[in-house]
Amino acid sequence: MQRNRTRPRVARRSFLGRLAAGSTAFGAAFAAGGAAGAPQTGSIGSDWKPGLHAIDDWLDRMPGRHRFVVDNVTAAGFGAAMAYANNFFEVNRNAYDLEYDDVAVVLLARHFSTPFAFNDAMWQKYGAAWAGPIDFNDPRTGAPPTANLYNAGSVPGLGNRGLTLDAMFEKGMRVALCEVAARGFAGMAARATDAASDAVFEEIMDNRLSGVQPVPAGIVAISRAQERGYTFSYTA
Repeated sequence: MQRNRTRPRVARRSFLGRLAAGSTAFGAAFAAGGAAGAPQTGSIGSDWKPGLHAIDDWLDRMPGRHRFVVDNVTAAGFGAAMAYANNFFEVNRNAYDLEYDDVAVVLLARHFSTPFAFNDAMWQKYGAAWAGPIDFNDPRTGAPPTANLYNAGSVPGLGNRGLTLDAMFEKGMRVALCEVAARGFAGMAARATDAASDAVFEEIMDNRLSGVQPVPAGIVAISRAQERGYTFSYTA
């Protein structure tokens, strides 16, 4: 019985010894390999600066010591983004004793929120073509909107808390309008009205709201804004 208990202990000690020796060898090999394979530090990337382009200079012409860009891609998200932008204005004013022109605020109109960059006349004319694809009807009627509801004051069921885009423009906010998406919505409107897509694109761009700044693509504008010091937020 004594021999049966002793042998496993000896075997276990032998196994643990081999494991320790193997671990030491593995650790040394790993350390050597890690040193050889470690990324080189030095000048690579250390002097990186964003490339600045004149087409984006409007971002720097906006006054403000604090910069904020808020993104969204849905009809409901656009209303929530308006509320976020307003909070940024009001909290900086009330808690930090800043003026509206001490902050620069950019709101994206891209993807399914693109049509909210356009005025009531365009919604009257093309709202029926746009409402379905963006899943957005007038909460009061259940029908496609015939006006830009985010510039219409208090409409129940929206996330903008009664804010209007015109009121936000007065505070200094700007809307960055994605031209890629705008062309897509021009195409929808053109097909619904048997018109030429390019002509509709020119029409809706001529009828954008006063505080709207066209940009080549919304997703690029988000990147360019952050490269110029804008902090970023997103609403679904």
